[in-house]
Formats: sequence, structure tokens, C-alpha cells
Amino acid sequence: MVAGQQISVLCVDDHPMFRAGIAYVIENQPDMRIVGLAATGAEGIALSRARAPDVTLMDLRLPDMSGIAAVSAIRQLRPDARILMLTTFEGDAEVQRALAAGARAYVLKSASPEELVNIIRQVNSGKNYLPPQIAAELAQRMTDDAISEREVAVLRLIAGGNRNKDIAEKLSIAEDTVKAHIKRIMEKLGARDRTQAVSIAVQRGIIQL
Repeated sequence: MVAGQQISVLCVDDHPMFRAGIAYVIENQPDMRIVGLAATGAEGIALSRARAPDVTLMDLRLPDMSGIAAVSAIRQLRPDARILMLTTFEGDAEVQRALAAGARAYVLKSASPEELVNIIRQVNSGKNYLPPQIAAELAQRMTDDAISEREVAVLRLIAGGNRNKDIAEKLSIAEDTVKAHIKRIMEKLGARDRTQAVSIAVQRGIIQL
């Protein structure tokens, strides 16, 4: 950043009070300014294209699309865009998806204003950031056997209250194959039963209810 030049910030979040709070915090920093506030992913993408902010704060959950999808769209338009995910969710699977989409940082909404503005400065300078607890969780999960796309589909159907027979019909596979998938899912997630497998998958951000 050129000396005396302010970091331009775009905030994309569907909660008006949260957007107002972010704007207040940013506008009270001598080296920052708000250049846009968006309530949806589509608005955020349009404002990113029009105003080319230095740093974008992106909510993970938006009414029209996921924040991760919005990150991907912005990065296609502006490959050098620096995006910071803001969320209440700590699931390691969602962190991995956000980083794979091109997010430079992942920050919990429980962070203090001081933490947030310091992370914005880090991201603007080209650095990445993960909260220590999330970084530790990711490191722990790196050695885990990943849940496959088919297993995610089975988990979603279990969460929807489907029996093995229903899952087999919907996925066009044998019921014994469904049972094998569920056995592998429980092993991978360390779950004792189907209900706990769904609970762990939701907690980790592997599926959303």
C-alpha cells in the first residue's frame, strides 16, 4: 500500500446490524475506508467488479448463494482479489472449501474488532490467516481419510430421514452398497451410529441442514 493510501474494504453480509458494525469499525481506522456494503452474494460480486476493493469481508452463509461460491465468482473476475471469510462456523470442511476457492483468511465473528482490523491489514499485505484453533483442527484432519462425494450424498439423505432402501433407490445403487457406505462413513467420522454421523458431519461443515 502506498504511504497515506487507505485500504478499501467491501463487506458482504446479510445481517444489517453486522454490516453497520463492520462499517463503524472500518471507518474508525485511519488507514481504512468502506467502499461497499452488500447483503447478497450477487451484490457482493457486482460491487467487487465495480469498486475493486483491496480486501473483501465475505460471510459464509448468504441468502442467494454460499459465500464460497461468491468467492469463486469474484476470483474469476479478479484473480488477485484478497478475500477474508467471516463466519460463526468452525467446520474444517468448510474452511478447506473456502481456502480452495481462493479465500486468504478465515475469521470467526467472535473475533474482537482489534483482531479483525489487524487481520485485514495482514491480508492486504499479502499474508494468509487462520485462527489458531481452526489451524490446529485442519492439521489434525489432514491425516483423516476424506469423505467421498458419494458418501456426502448418502449423509445428506440420512439427514433427510431416508432409510437405507430409500437411499438405494435415490442413488440407484444396491442396498448392501448403502450399508457399506454408511459403515465407512461412521469409521471415517468416528461415529457410533447414523445420528451421530450426521451430527459430526454438520459440525464439521461436511453437510448443511
